[in-house]
Amino acid sequence: MPETKQSLYNKYGHHAGLQDCCAIARNDIFFFLGILLIFLVPLAATAQTSIRYTDHVYRASIKSVECYNTAKEGSFPIIQLRSNEQLRLAFDDLEGRSRNYYYSLEHCDAQWNTSRLSPAEYLQGFMEDRIMDYSYSSGTVQKYIHYEVKLPNQNMIPKLAGNYLLKVYEDSDQSRMIITRRVYITGTAAGISAEVVPSNTVSLRTTNQKLNFQVTYSGLNVQNPYNDIKVMVMQNGRPETGQLNTRPTYIRGSQLIYNDFNINDFSGGNEFRHFDTRTLKLNSEHIARIFKDTANTILLTGDESRNQNTYLFQYDINGSFYVINQDGRDARTDGDYAYVFFNLAANLSLPKDDIYLTGKFNNYELTEAYKMVLDPTRNQYTTHALLKQGVYDYQYVFQNSATKQADSKPLEGSYFETENDYQILVYYRPPGSRWEELVGYKAVNTGRR
Repeated sequence: MPETKQSLYNKYGHHAGLQDCCAIARNDIFFFLGILLIFLVPLAATAQTSIRYTDHVYRASIKSVECYNTAKEGSFPIIQLRSNEQLRLAFDDLEGRSRNYYYSLEHCDAQWNTSRLSPAEYLQGFMEDRIMDYSYSSGTVQKYIHYEVKLPNQNMIPKLAGNYLLKVYEDSDQSRMIITRRVYITGTAAGISAEVVPSNTVSLRTTNQKLNFQVTYSGLNVQNPYNDIKVMVMQNGRPETGQLNTRPTYIRGSQLIYNDFNINDFSGGNEFRHFDTRTLKLNSEHIARIFKDTANTILLTGDESRNQNTYLFQYDINGSFYVINQDGRDARTDGDYAYVFFNLAANLSLPKDDIYLTGKFNNYELTEAYKMVLDPTRNQYTTHALLKQGVYDYQYVFQNSATKQADSKPLEGSYFETENDYQILVYYRPPGSRWEELVGYKAVNTGRR
C-alpha cells in the first residue's frame, strides 16, 4: 500500500514536508516558465523577421530571385489592372529539400507604407496561396529547388490598382519571411508625356539627365490637384534613388506640369559593367579563368576606375540580370551556380569610404556579403558572390561614412549620354478613400530621345 503524505511526515518528520514543498515550488516554476515561453517565442520569431517594405531576401539559401512582367524577361514588375498580363516570381532554394512556401499581397501607398486595408478590400479569391510549381535541379554541381508562381492567377486577383508588396514565407507563417518584392498594378486613367533634357544647372549638364513631364488627369475626379496626385520618378527601377513629386510646378487646365529647375534631375551614371557565364565550358566576355572541381569558380578580369573625362558606350541591361544556360535545355533547373570573384584595382586617390559591389542581383543593398576587401599584397579590392549561370550587370559604389549614402560616381563616372530607363508612376487618392491608386505609368528610355 503506497505511503500517504501524512505517513511520510510521521515517518520522516519535517524533512518530508520540506521535500514536498520543494517539489511544489519546482512545479510552480516550470508552469511559470511554460507560460513565458508561450508568449515570448512568437514575439522573438516576429522580431527576428520583421518585414521590410522593399525588395529583400531574408535567407542566405534563397538565390536568383526574379520578378518581372512575363511579356519580357527582366522587365519592370508592373501590369495593368484587369488585363491578361501577369507577373512571374521565381527563385531557387539551395538547401535542397522541398518546403511549404506561401505568398500573399499587401496594398501600399505611394511611399510604401501599408494602406491598412483588409485583404478582402483589394483581393479577389484567397488571401494567401501556396506555391505549387517547383522542380529539382538536374545535372548541376550545386543542388537546389526552383520555385515559381505567376500573378494574377485563378486563386488570387488584385481588385485595386496601386503598389503591392509581394510576400513569400514558410508554412503560412509571416514571421518566417523569405522574400519581399515590390510590384505594381496600374490603371490607365492618367496620361503622361515626357522628355529627357540636360540639367538646368550649367555645371551638371555633362553629367546629369533631367526629366520634364506632364500628367493629364481629365479622366479622374480630382478635387485638389496639389494634394490628390503624387508622381514617383525612378531611374532603372531603383526606388532608393527615386524622386517623389508631391506638387506640380503649375497647372494648365487638366494638365499638371512638372518642369521646375530643381526637380527630377538625376545623375546619368555610366553604363553598367557586365559579364557572361552562359557557358562554363570556355572563357567568355570578361572571364579570366574557370575552375571546375567540387564547386564551380570563376575569376573575372581585373576592373579599374572608369571616372574619366569622356563617355564610352558599351551595351548593358541597366543593372539587371538574366538566368541563361547555353549548356543545357532549361536554365531554371539545369543552370549551375558558380563562385564569381571580382577584383578592383586600388587607387590612392579614391575616398577612404567603404566600397561595395551592387546590382539587381543583390537588390543594390550595401551588405557585408558584398563589401570589397583590400588585399594589400596585390593592391586590389576583392569580393565574391555565388551566382547562377547567366548574364549579369554590376557596378562598384562608395558608401559615404558620414551620410551612409551610396555614390557610384567616384568609381564609375557620370555622363549625360548614358542610356537609362526611367519609370514615371502617377498616384491618385480618390475622394473620401483610405488608399492611393496607381492610375498611370510611362517608361522613358534616354537612348530614344
